[in-house]
Amino acid sequence: MVPRPQLSPITAVLAEAVPFVGPEAITRRTGVSLQARIGANENPFGPAPSVIAAMAAAAHQSWHYGDPENHDLRVAIADHLGIQPANVMPGEGVDAILGMAVRLFAAPGATVVTSLGGYPTFNYHIAGYGAHIHTVPYIGDREDIDALARAARDTKAAMVYLANPDNPMGSWWDAASVERFIAAVPETTMIVLDEAYGEFAPQGTLPPLDLDRPNLLRMRTFSKAYGLAGARVGYVLGDSQNVSAFNRIRNHFGISNVAQAAAIAALADEQHLQWSMSAVRQSLDDTAAIARRHGLEPLPTATNFVAIDCGRDGLYARAIVDGLAQRGVFIRMPGVTGLNRCIRISAGTETDRALLDGALGEVLAKLAAQPR
Repeated sequence: MVPRPQLSPITAVLAEAVPFVGPEAITRRTGVSLQARIGANENPFGPAPSVIAAMAAAAHQSWHYGDPENHDLRVAIADHLGIQPANVMPGEGVDAILGMAVRLFAAPGATVVTSLGGYPTFNYHIAGYGAHIHTVPYIGDREDIDALARAARDTKAAMVYLANPDNPMGSWWDAASVERFIAAVPETTMIVLDEAYGEFAPQGTLPPLDLDRPNLLRMRTFSKAYGLAGARVGYVLGDSQNVSAFNRIRNHFGISNVAQAAAIAALADEQHLQWSMSAVRQSLDDTAAIARRHGLEPLPTATNFVAIDCGRDGLYARAIVDGLAQRGVFIRMPGVTGLNRCIRISAGTETDRALLDGALGEVLAKLAAQPR
């Protein structure tokens, strides 16, 4: 054997895995061309024309690095929210910011509390930085905020994670309940409040911004409502000391000048944002109606996707997901028992929904003909 450098003890025991199987990978594996991409919680109505124009203009400046301080973007976000730039730190989407937060606040061997079946990329970062995961089951298709707070206390957790609204179920807690959760978590535990779907939530879902609390980080993104998933821009909100700490570890050239220009322009185009969210709501209403026509039950949602109860177990839901993929319709499903009776379908265009309707009927008819 030729000697070679060794992986670090933390990474040596990790599996080589991607938290999500993308539609591109499914196409490569099966050879089936993708016709409806409605599984990744993207916004198919895309960025505003003004945003595309800003990106095109910025592309001419791609010979140089984006501003490593993201100054103009920080100011734009702060102005949009009515806060100070010192309370904002942009990053390459919420996924990257989650990883930085774990690195900052969860030492190797520390305990991090999250929900069993919640957003898997957070778990990926916990493992990647050598912390231990403590999971709490959902209750009634929602993250169990009281149990999460208890677990944070009982385990003396370094961090606790709550997505509100939730992925993968689309459920949500009202602001008063979230504030009760925040108050119940120990002051020494960093709370990560993932609000990636916040723009879609009913009024009264997001608590008022409290930027003086030293154990609270709130994360938001341009990927969903603003239709910029491919640009990779998100941001974290928090007290200025915590926000400044991200400068110790972040990739200072991580957000390209094109992406920074896109995000700034997106904030300025409120009319398109409102149109886009209306289009998403109409799409989900139609998707829910399609599900009901086929005998499935859509769950209430505060996101840009809808979880649909298939009425049986995870094997049945998986058969639906796989059957749709064989027909060029990409969707996803939750991964743990109880939640995995559901499939999850993102907002789609009218064409996407027509393809879903036809393919779903074919898949369910085929499954109905099989012996149980």
